[in-house]
Amino acid sequence: MKRRGRGVACSWYGIARTASMDRAAAWVELDDGGTVKVMTGMTELGEGILTVLCQVAAEEMGVTPEDITLGDNDTARVPEAAHAGATRQTYMIANAVALACHDAMAKFKAAMAEHWGVAPDTIRARAGRCWSEGSGQAMSMSEAVHSLKHKHGIVVVGSDCYTSKHTALDPEDGHATPWRSYVWGTQIAEVEVDTDSGEVQVLGVWAAHDVGRIINPRGVEAQIEGAVVMALGHALMEDYQQTDGITSTPGFAKYILPTSLDAPQVTSVLIQDIDPENPLGVKGIGEPAMVATTPAIINAIYDAVGIRITVLPATPERVLAALKAKRAILNDVAQPLPLRAVT
Repeated sequence: MKRRGRGVACSWYGIARTASMDRAAAWVELDDGGTVKVMTGMTELGEGILTVLCQVAAEEMGVTPEDITLGDNDTARVPEAAHAGATRQTYMIANAVALACHDAMAKFKAAMAEHWGVAPDTIRARAGRCWSEGSGQAMSMSEAVHSLKHKHGIVVVGSDCYTSKHTALDPEDGHATPWRSYVWGTQIAEVEVDTDSGEVQVLGVWAAHDVGRIINPRGVEAQIEGAVVMALGHALMEDYQQTDGITSTPGFAKYILPTSLDAPQVTSVLIQDIDPENPLGVKGIGEPAMVATTPAIINAIYDAVGIRITVLPATPERVLAALKAKRAILNDVAQPLPLRAVT
């Protein structure tokens, strides 16, 4: 027999390194042809940080994403931006790039204001063109770069760094600022439990997360979907075991991972609550979307068949054992009490 149930779980997650100073730095150059070169020691693991940095730099520098070139990320040649982890890539590195762009644009506006004989605060740039509001003067970014280089000898370069300003735990009373920004989320999971085999299938997950300013909505949704599938493996399949200190699950034949056939339908609800604690107002979503998934699935199993799984993963064997234990308890309760002689 198959029974369905739904479970809810809520979560919070601190962004970037915990209770220690986190930082990232970047260089930016407004190059020939009106293109922009961005140099920072980021690491792309498939999470889409390259796209995010191109979007941020393009918006800040008044060009298109196609005009952005991301340079070599070898920290022997570019500023350090630290590791890919702790859901920190957008939060730390995108802010560092934005600040470096601010520095470069301040220099560009000052130089263009002098070139045109206008006030710096009238200079605007967007989609590859720059102009001075109220004066009628305008040209492409390519022409502007050419004029600054060859008429004034100016190469526009900006640099800056961003720090999270976390504080370490106080050794006496433990107080600290372990994180500056938090992601809040709620997820609902719908499951189908086969009471004959113990198999659990996740049919759907609804995930609502406060992710701060959304730079790339499709990228955020992809991160949520990937996190849900990863957490599904944690909840139902991935069972690392050891015997006398030696792994007894050495390969994927025994250590089971979810495949595309196990992936549920994921409905993402993106809540854009701008974070006032950083220049871009961003947060992150890579790891936070994992946190509520597993408890939501386990709660859904309880809703479906009334058993509490307290050891992960909820394999068919463990589900069947819990169902058997539940039946034994119900049978004991159903037994009539023995008659006792009254003396």
